[in-house]
Amino acid sequence: MVFLIDVFISVCSTIIAYFLRFNFNIPQVEIDALYVVVPYVFVIRAITFYVGRTYVGIIRYTGTSDVIRIANSVTIGTLLFGLTNLLTYFIFDNIFIIPFSIIIIDFLATTFTMIAYRFFVKMAYIENQAKTKQRNKIIVFGAGESGVISKRTLDRDAGGKYTVLAFVDDNQKKKGRKLEGVPVYHTDELEELLENNEVDHVIVSIQNLHPQRLNDITETCLKYNTKVLNVPPVTKWINGELSFKQIKGIKIEDLLGRESIKLDYDLIEELFTGKVILVSGAAGSIGSGLVNQLLKFKPGKLLLYDQAETPLYDLEMQLTEKGILSKCEIIVGDIRNTKRTRKLFETFRPDIVFHAAAYKHVPLMEGNPTEAVLTNILGTKILADLSDEFGVEKFVMISTDKAVNPTNVMGTSKRIAEMYTQALDSKSNTNYITTRFGNVLGSNGSVIPLFKKQLESGGPITVTHPDVTRYFMTIPEACQLVLEAGAIGKGGEIFIFDMGESVKIVDLAKKMIKLSRLKLGRDIQIIFTGLRPGEKLYEELLNDSENTLPTHHPQIMKAKVAPVDFEFVQKKVEDIIVQFDSQDNEATVKMMKDLVPEFKSQNSVFEKLDIRN
Repeated sequence: MVFLIDVFISVCSTIIAYFLRFNFNIPQVEIDALYVVVPYVFVIRAITFYVGRTYVGIIRYTGTSDVIRIANSVTIGTLLFGLTNLLTYFIFDNIFIIPFSIIIIDFLATTFTMIAYRFFVKMAYIENQAKTKQRNKIIVFGAGESGVISKRTLDRDAGGKYTVLAFVDDNQKKKGRKLEGVPVYHTDELEELLENNEVDHVIVSIQNLHPQRLNDITETCLKYNTKVLNVPPVTKWINGELSFKQIKGIKIEDLLGRESIKLDYDLIEELFTGKVILVSGAAGSIGSGLVNQLLKFKPGKLLLYDQAETPLYDLEMQLTEKGILSKCEIIVGDIRNTKRTRKLFETFRPDIVFHAAAYKHVPLMEGNPTEAVLTNILGTKILADLSDEFGVEKFVMISTDKAVNPTNVMGTSKRIAEMYTQALDSKSNTNYITTRFGNVLGSNGSVIPLFKKQLESGGPITVTHPDVTRYFMTIPEACQLVLEAGAIGKGGEIFIFDMGESVKIVDLAKKMIKLSRLKLGRDIQIIFTGLRPGEKLYEELLNDSENTLPTHHPQIMKAKVAPVDFEFVQKKVEDIIVQFDSQDNEATVKMMKDLVPEFKSQNSVFEKLDIRN
């Protein structure tokens, strides 16, 4: 049927071409010629359409490939007409079967009509589908190039399901105009649009939008139960083209992030390019984040050291897929094992060490203090001592805000590790640097993955206390600041990062519920379970006796801390480590309290030690 329609169109186009050429007054001689021309056109077009397979495309899904196929077939037929004319001109003494002017008009008319009727059928089909199916109304936030691309993507990939109701933009000059037939409104009118229309989705199409601005837009949309979607960065588009399936819902991490960090790339590149760099705990959240960041600076070799076999294997597969595994050495081993770690240093002679391996879960370490000592203190001591012995240039330790005025074993173990490396810096040629920051969004065991699992299972969402607050930072943010701090550190410093405003965990839970389009109290509940052993209500980044000095980077500050005598700390640390053999938790914690006087236990069985003191 499609084949016959195409041939019929081509014949009609030829006749129309004659009418147009002779201004609707065709001479009798040309009318007589049509008895030869029409069958000739019919045969030539039928052959070229059959060979060119113009009829194989499903009309309602007509696309670029179908248009190209039609254009090629019509062009070949037209060239045959021209070639025939040349032959008849020389054989029959200046006679053309079809005048060249007719051939040109016929070419344009045939091509246009064949393509137009296909798109007419396609649009009729889409409209018919839309009548039988409710189309979701969408507002696109951003009337720039990315916004137009988003609309076209919707029309192309999901035109029967969605209709773009409006564009919204901050630019007053665009207000009242139309983009591809869709009106543009100012941002101030967004809430009115949401109130007066049942809008299903708002697609945020502005590249590099400030997280606070995104937060404001999301809050407005959530008031009207409108889902917010986000267009990914251009760098993530597939082959430079946006796909509908890449437009995803806003995640809580998008709202808690901050402006992109500006790094001193020249300084970092100078330090890391061509160097052998060891990352302990390389398979963890921060460790793997550091690996991905460090690979941008072309190190000579990255040593990925971890005892967690499966996560390390997963990291190896990721690096293989990216084609950069050759720059890395995968090493399964335990930082608490002196012989294994020494062999690593002897074999590879690292220039720089990033120490991210640690036990970090507060309640678990509160129940297992000797294990916290073995990993967080002994493991750090082994790495730090070997770094000194083998002449490592810089040793960068990843610490935590829980080391400040610690209320738990985990935080105290990290504070003791800080003290040891600081003290060691005073007698070593290696520069020992500590970085201290709060919770990392999306890291293993953090609150956000937990809330996501609870939401998927239907709840309830568990929060320890209605007033508990935490600082948050994304994994890339944390890792970038660690690199910057490592580059600028001269040894002995504790760098603390600007963590922004602390976030109330219950508010975080409520926002995640809203983003899931659930109703608190109807679809899901929040229950308070009480503070866990060792937990604080509020985290701190500085000890009471500390204050800060600025650095060249606005998001990195240097803590002013009292110097620590190495021999004193070394003796105390060795005594605590030796205590491991007794497996006496109470004695171990008491020795930790003696070394870190500000350690006051909370919600813990070890509070009795503070009472005795």
